[in-house]
Amino acid sequence: MPREARKTPVRWRLWLGLALGALVSVSSAVGALKAIAYVAADPRFTLPMEPGDALTIQGVAYADRARIMAVFAPDFGRGALTAPLAERRRRLLAIDWVADATVSRVWPNHLIVRIRERKPVAFAALPSGVELIDSAGELLGIPPRTRFTFPVLDGLRADQSPAQRRAAVAAFLRLQQEMGYLSKDISEVDVSDPGDLQIVARVENHTVALILGDGDFASRYQNFVGHYDEIEKESPGASTFDLRLDDRITARK
Repeated sequence: MPREARKTPVRWRLWLGLALGALVSVSSAVGALKAIAYVAADPRFTLPMEPGDALTIQGVAYADRARIMAVFAPDFGRGALTAPLAERRRRLLAIDWVADATVSRVWPNHLIVRIRERKPVAFAALPSGVELIDSAGELLGIPPRTRFTFPVLDGLRADQSPAQRRAAVAAFLRLQQEMGYLSKDISEVDVSDPGDLQIVARVENHTVALILGDGDFASRYQNFVGHYDEIEKESPGASTFDLRLDDRITARK
């Protein structure tokens, strides 16, 4: 009996503590819900109906601002706190040219969208037309009234997987890096086979197609340029040359 009498107060204190904790949690939850409801309904915290008043967009040079605005159309005229920022960011990432995005609330009734755009590295010649492409192999529409100076990548298809396009662009970038300043002569690169690259270059006012293979791009190109006068005499009219063998240059009509 004495032992049981000593346990009883401890048990009651435990249950009383749990009950008080639950009561505080419920009260806090109810209070939070009331606060959210208040902020959502109060006109001071309502996003204006005019997109320009409700939203600030930063970092956009080429992405379509109208499409960005459209992502937030359901939020205009509603409480700023109710806007699902994670979902809005997910939709922004699906927009052409958008590499990354953040969305922040600025109290009482404003949103700021910060965009990091993709950086094109070349033109992509597709059966449907010419687009820009970035280092990740993402195809980008050409914005109106813009001017870019890039080589053209041939051998790409719109139905290729992102991994296939990424491998093709990576091969082009490796070629460009190895060629260094010599890459200024290149106007086109055939990347249909990333392990066997072919370029179109301007050499002494002649346009030639050069099959460079999978490496030693700069040395093979410099060797060709250094011997171009004699090559032209030996193979007049030839416009395609195979440079993949280091001990010879083969002309193709």
